[in-house]
Amino acid sequence: MSRRALTLMVASLLTLVLGVAGALMPVPYVVLSPGPTENTIGDVKGQPVITIKGRQTYPTTGALRLVTVAYQGGPDASIDLLTALRGWVDSTIAVVPEETIFPRTSTAEEVEQQNTQEMTTSQDDATAAALNQLKIPFSSVVRVMATEKGKPADGALKPGDEINEVDGTAATDVEKVAEIVRAHKPGEQVTFGVTRAGKRTTVPIKTVATSDGKSMVGVTMEASFKFPFEVDISVGDVGGPSAGLMFSLGIVDKLTPGSMTGGKSIAGTGTITPEGKVGPIGGIQQKMVGARQAGATIFLTPAANCGEAVKAVPDGLRLVKVDTLSAAVQAIDSLRENRTTGVESCGAS
Repeated sequence: MSRRALTLMVASLLTLVLGVAGALMPVPYVVLSPGPTENTIGDVKGQPVITIKGRQTYPTTGALRLVTVAYQGGPDASIDLLTALRGWVDSTIAVVPEETIFPRTSTAEEVEQQNTQEMTTSQDDATAAALNQLKIPFSSVVRVMATEKGKPADGALKPGDEINEVDGTAATDVEKVAEIVRAHKPGEQVTFGVTRAGKRTTVPIKTVATSDGKSMVGVTMEASFKFPFEVDISVGDVGGPSAGLMFSLGIVDKLTPGSMTGGKSIAGTGTITPEGKVGPIGGIQQKMVGARQAGATIFLTPAANCGEAVKAVPDGLRLVKVDTLSAAVQAIDSLRENRTTGVESCGAS
């Protein structure tokens, strides 16, 4: 073999080795793909997604599907260049910078914890929205989440305590409690009226000064709701707030006679506020694909997501624009009864 041929062969081998090595090198991207869907009026592994105790419920038919986005990659499980390239050529997949999903200031574990907390909050908000829709009264409460070690509230207040009043004033919200505490001078006593394990008790606590001279006791609180009956939502490892709308619809369906869907397979997405306002979400393209793959023919789309949704809607999936829970209920009622009124499509002028 001539020297030139040998040189070319070695160069080719080196190029191949470098190419393979390059393709397998980790890259700072995350691949987003259609995730699993769950029927909020159905079961997961033999258990109802939504369980209601202490209130009459009614049989349901059809499907009200929440949709999710699966991701591959992240700080602890980086993808390689080849995986990213495959994603770039697949229209059902999105490849996004890693920091989009995992901010530099957060670890992967912290992101997962945040998603779990957002899911819990979303479930409470979804229940509140559903009960508001049905005009079923409930109350708001302020609960203790945690106390700061070494501060006056540590050991005096306990996680789960319901704060009913502060210095005789009703604890209507978190800010009201904080306002009353800050009104004291450091060293003065503030009296908390709390419900703990079903029993009312009074807890006096001395305030201390913050770094800017204001009073505090070292307690972290959250606004929560007190519902007249138990609503339990279980969807396994699904996290984030984007299933709020579908949870609300599932609760409304179970609490009202007759089938809301009329047997139709309806999917959708959107955050929900206790007042019933539907908010935008991420990953709309992957969620639509997942919905269609699961057999849905109707997709409830947050109004703010309609613009991007119409550009990538799969064949056979009808996009229905919603901005409130009431609008979603009205649209489903119209679709069930084959009426054209009350249904607004994405992209309609």
